[in-house]
Amino acid sequence: MAKDFGKLAQDILRLVGGEQNVHSLVHCATRLRFVLKDRTKADKEALNQTAGVISVVESGGQFQVVIGNNVPKVYAEIMNIANIEAGNAKDLPKASVINRAIDFLAGSFTPMIGVMAGSGILKGY
Repeated sequence: MAKDFGKLAQDILRLVGGEQNVHSLVHCATRLRFVLKDRTKADKEALNQTAGVISVVESGGQFQVVIGNNVPKVYAEIMNIANIEAGNAKDLPKASVINRAIDFLAGSFTPMIGVMAGSGILKGY
């Protein structure tokens, strides 16, 4: 992982098409989630080759750059060097009915994974 988060932030910002191509930016535990104005300006291949970037995913109307556990540091650097609006859920495109249904089902079963795993281990004895 790159330790120079400022340089990594500059590289990522340049490779997503620059500050002017970013509509908004949020982050989760491991990813920078960009909402881009023009996806064709982003260089996905170069981002995948950048030291400090684990992978790049395009999903749910977002251009997601997977950084890992240091994502808050990279996010802070990007927000310091660029005039980008911090995003929120209103900025994201609406998901299709099928995607919302899958998200609902996955969200319903996720809390039960630990219980099912524990039950399986106990049943194995």
